[in-house]
Amino acid sequence: MRHMTTIHCDDPEDWNRGLLAFPRPHVLQTWEWGEVKAQTGWWAYPLKFERAGEIAGQALLLRRALPFTPLGIGYVPKGPILDWEDTQTARAVLRALTEVARDLRLIFLKIDPDVSPDEPAGQRVLEVLRAEGWRVSPQQIQFRNTVLVDLSGTEDDLLARMKSKWRYNIRLARRRGVKVRPGSVEELPTFYALYEETARRDGFLIRPYAYYARTWRHFMERDKAVLLFAEWEGEVVAGLLLFHFGDRAWYMYGASKSGPVRKHMPNHLLQWEAMRAARARGCTVYDMWGAPDELVESDPLWGVYQFKRGFGGQFHRWIGAWDYPVYPTLYGMYVHTLPQLMHRLSRLLTSLRQGR
Repeated sequence: MRHMTTIHCDDPEDWNRGLLAFPRPHVLQTWEWGEVKAQTGWWAYPLKFERAGEIAGQALLLRRALPFTPLGIGYVPKGPILDWEDTQTARAVLRALTEVARDLRLIFLKIDPDVSPDEPAGQRVLEVLRAEGWRVSPQQIQFRNTVLVDLSGTEDDLLARMKSKWRYNIRLARRRGVKVRPGSVEELPTFYALYEETARRDGFLIRPYAYYARTWRHFMERDKAVLLFAEWEGEVVAGLLLFHFGDRAWYMYGASKSGPVRKHMPNHLLQWEAMRAARARGCTVYDMWGAPDELVESDPLWGVYQFKRGFGGQFHRWIGAWDYPVYPTLYGMYVHTLPQLMHRLSRLLTSLRQGR
């Protein structure tokens, strides 16, 4: 196995252009994502791996320092980016990454590339990971599974791949006066208000506006994200943020109003227009970002999955997050002992507040 040289890239255009040379480049590996995370306590290391004069892979490695120590934790979101079918190259890149992890004094390094265990190459990658000392992570960051919509062909082809009820609902939304328009950066507070309402209705936790606005604004201003609103009788009733990079688009954030307006099917038309917007930007795959861990009706994401599947989406599994413990003892404490202690402390504080 030839030696792999690690190069720190300092050119944003060269970095993003390099990602596009590989299969399945991901928006979370772009230079822009590193810039956003650098504003939230992470250090970004854009690393290129060269062998025999050619770039064999890239990894945007994020490092967060652990307070009062020289140590940190590392994460390569949706990466590294390389040709995973070439398992020899994959092994060499993984070894180069672990060398960097040691140099950066990381307790562990986490990766979660878009590699499917249902493909022969995916099974070979799993063998390589285990052989190189990686472990299935107990802490997943991104969704392990997703729904992918094929955007190739004509618009009629896309509609034909949808369920008939979904095509009907798209037409119904138009007949009832729902209109979809692009939103501006200045309208991000409007989208967040919708997002808050959605969180209350569906029971998921969200962070303050400033946390999201930093990312949303950054990508919109660099033409890598599009805000779309669905309106009915002049009122914004639904919205989504579409991220795009290379030939892929990601539906990462969606929100809608509660109540009777939902019967006008604004979300169906909004998704359709998002797909059209993605196609206009040269995308051939629409990643609907999230699906059940297991295809069972008891899964909390089952209803969301049914909605996404109606657009012709196909369930797709990834291998999920894997950790490389640089310091195995500290790693065990970080992922097992510390969470247990924090849980016990939380229960104790709750009991004290309740006077028990």
